[in-house]
Amino acid sequence: MTTSQKLISAADLAHLRAQRFAARRRVNQVALALSLAAMAFGVFWLVWILWETIRLGLSGLSLSLFTEMTPPPNEAGGLANAIFGSGVMVALATFVGTPIGILAGVYLAEYGRRGWLAPCTRFVNDILLSAPSIVLGLFVYTVVVARFKSFSGWAGVLALALIVIPVVIRTTENMLLLVPASLREAAYALGTPKWKVILLVTLRAARAGVITGVLLAVARIAGETAPLLFTALNNQFWNGDLSKPMASLPVTIFKFAMSPYENWQQLAWAAVFLITAAVLGLNILARVLTRQK
Repeated sequence: MTTSQKLISAADLAHLRAQRFAARRRVNQVALALSLAAMAFGVFWLVWILWETIRLGLSGLSLSLFTEMTPPPNEAGGLANAIFGSGVMVALATFVGTPIGILAGVYLAEYGRRGWLAPCTRFVNDILLSAPSIVLGLFVYTVVVARFKSFSGWAGVLALALIVIPVVIRTTENMLLLVPASLREAAYALGTPKWKVILLVTLRAARAGVITGVLLAVARIAGETAPLLFTALNNQFWNGDLSKPMASLPVTIFKFAMSPYENWQQLAWAAVFLITAAVLGLNILARVLTRQK
């Protein structure tokens, strides 16, 4: 091959590389443009929803909202009973579901690496995690409400706890698996028993992630409506007895937003604002804890 032929081959190769680079660059620009368009589309609707929630929800905020019961049509009132009912059921569901979820997550991450029980547990947990909340509500209705022939706050707590448990299990397992094995091995080398290694080393190292999972589970159940329609139903009056029907913000929103009465619609928007602010605050707290870790 002569020198001129070598120069031509080198020039052709460089030209081919430039063409391929330009093609990849065009594909990258198209993909980037589509990604930005999708992001802008989602952010647009999110901002619109938040704006409408703030605009219509702030107008309904007042002292009576937190001190008076849900009113009859075209009369003044508030959401004190619904706020109390939501707070009690969410708190009890978190209290019931969090220990079960953390213990199950610890088992899957630390003890269940062999055998058949751990894969079966993960499979069932994945089903619960992806199951529609209305299915869980209908299950609790069949098992508890239909058997005792009464809607109750306890049934609502059980339905919400069934939503909390799979979220906490998945988060706890994932966070524990991220803890370096060298930390466990160092503790074992000092003669520390396994239960103490889990309690004082791995759980302490994954503490922020576990707390984040619990907060995200609380944020999810705070706005659940379908399970409560089948279990706790609703109550127009203040009720501290969990064996009876109990009011909640999501069910009150469902009832008031579909009504033709202006005062009920205003209270519904105020309740939407309260739930949105609470969920947003919990998500921000979860992000802060994760960033500190």
